[in-house]
Amino acid sequence: MKEARLWTEGTDGKVSCHLCNHHCTIAEGKRGFCLVRENRDGRLYSLVYGRVIARNVDPIEKKPLYHFQPNTRAYSIATPGCNFRCDFCQNWRISQTSLDTDFDHIPEVEPEEIVADAVEKGCSSIAHTYTEPTIFMEYALDVAEMSRERGLKNVFVTNGFMTSRALEAMDGLIQGANVDLKAFSEDFYRERCRAELQPVLNTIRQMHEMGIHVEVTTLVVPGQNDSEEELRNIAGFIAEVSPDIPWHISRFHPDYKQRDSQATPAGTMQRALHIARDEGLHYPFLGNIALGEGRDSKCPYCGEVVISRGGLFGASVKLDDGACHACGKELAIVTD
Repeated sequence: MKEARLWTEGTDGKVSCHLCNHHCTIAEGKRGFCLVRENRDGRLYSLVYGRVIARNVDPIEKKPLYHFQPNTRAYSIATPGCNFRCDFCQNWRISQTSLDTDFDHIPEVEPEEIVADAVEKGCSSIAHTYTEPTIFMEYALDVAEMSRERGLKNVFVTNGFMTSRALEAMDGLIQGANVDLKAFSEDFYRERCRAELQPVLNTIRQMHEMGIHVEVTTLVVPGQNDSEEELRNIAGFIAEVSPDIPWHISRFHPDYKQRDSQATPAGTMQRALHIARDEGLHYPFLGNIALGEGRDSKCPYCGEVVISRGGLFGASVKLDDGACHACGKELAIVTD
């Protein structure tokens, strides 16, 4: 166990967790909504610190992050657990735990080992991904602190439900993030994720204002968040924060508790791409589907392709110190 960050003592032995927007008040011997933070003797502990359930070397584009150190490798890690309950989760086998789960069977990996392995494997960044990194914040920030000394960047692939205090703790340690904006409806978030929309919107804004490189992903689920109004609202919000924020429109495939649903039709994906452009987004992309469009990054000023992608494994980058090679305009792409 590791004592948690961002909590305060309450009355009657209870503690209040300030890590995510569930704002759990946890009684002695009980766990929070994420099921990986527990009150023991009036103190809050993380049960998954260093319990790395998945680690791989991935192309950064797989996160997906298309405009953060393109064509580099990210050392990707996760511990079990999540603070959402999405019935369409694509990683449910490691993200969804139960109240009686004991994590002691998962070997503990010290932050130093993660950083050393990332450097040895030639990675440019460490990605906290696969599950929800907010719930292993203590571990993620320790890794980020150590890896910064070795010249590595750190990125979060997140549902964006962390508090402002948690975001402040990330300042200077986390340089990039892909935030899931799952829908633009409080009903969707409440019924499908057991969460709320507004804190996610706040996170996207605050991250952008903090100077964290932000990209957004929406998994388009047929009949649930694929109406024109819904997609237009998502695209319009992102464009309002910044038209340079990449929007990854991802195709749903049946999984977890929605195995009887259909995959997102190609026509829906193309419609979402056109809506994104119509709302003024410079960089909309299509994921989990090969349609011949929605893959490359084009300069919003001259239309020249500046990053071409044949897939997730390898990209051809045509930038001059972050500027378009054709017209010379500086672009919102992190290349260092």
